[in-house]
Amino acid sequence: MALTPIMTTLAFVLHPDGERVLMVHRTARPGDEQLGKYNGLGGKLEADEDVVACIRRELREEAGIEATSLRLRGTVGWPGFGRNGEDHFGFVFVVDSFAGEVPPCNEEGTLSWERIDELHTLPMWEGDRHFLPLVFDETIQQFHGCLPYRAGEPVGWSVTTL
Repeated sequence: MALTPIMTTLAFVLHPDGERVLMVHRTARPGDEQLGKYNGLGGKLEADEDVVACIRRELREEAGIEATSLRLRGTVGWPGFGRNGEDHFGFVFVVDSFAGEVPPCNEEGTLSWERIDELHTLPMWEGDRHFLPLVFDETIQQFHGCLPYRAGEPVGWSVTTL
């Protein structure tokens, strides 16, 4: 069966020290399906934009920054991920440098610089633990994964690395 996914972007903004990454702790909106979880920044593509324009817009909206250097690290398909079983497909970026000052919070929650080597200790989507190490693994050029969900839980993981 062919996917008809909601197209999304997700960025992990590196701190200038190279050891930390910007995360949002989703605590601001009761009823948020991601309430209590940590995540990178990003969101849904609009009809008139490409994926790079989308992630740049999302970074401006969510963190008040302008990406000056970014890399596509990979893609992830999330069949069945949505609240009502919608499929999602995301383009995952690393932002190596940016201009602007990151505020302490946004409308979704607190923004914080978290150590890359400790991300696995944070509350997040269980499925993110499959692809997150690949985002920061410089021994691979890109990854392209499929992470199906059923009833809010991951039920598989497959990935191709280049």
